[in-house]
Amino acid sequence: PCDLRSLLAPYAGSRVSFAEPGAPVRLPARAAAELAAAAGAALDNVRRHAGENAQAWILVEDEPDEVIVTVRDDGPGIPEGRLADAEREGRLGVALSIRGRLRELGGSAELLSVPGQGTEVELRVPRGSGRKS
Repeated sequence: PCDLRSLLAPYAGSRVSFAEPGAPVRLPARAAAELAAAAGAALDNVRRHAGENAQAWILVEDEPDEVIVTVRDDGPGIPEGRLADAEREGRLGVALSIRGRLRELGGSAELLSVPGQGTEVELRVPRGSGRKS
């Protein structure tokens, strides 16, 4: 098992706040790595699309049946239909780098974005995931 907190902590900085449980958040190494990579992809999108002054927050929740990582920003939000347009144009960052990673683990990624109010990406991975090859 791997403590997910150690993989997410390096993302914290002057524009990224990190809130974590006080105890280790243990997941199989593969699941922890994929969950951290999905969070990293969400933060890449913040840097790329929310503007250089955007703030982001990472919240880790360690539940009995799943681990939830939420990445939220205070950027301009995603215009309605933009993600579908990007997929049609062959730009699959959210589809593959975030949703695809978690789908492979039996998890999910939900995006909530309101124009002018930022974006929230909620990443969920069930306990015991990461056993597939």
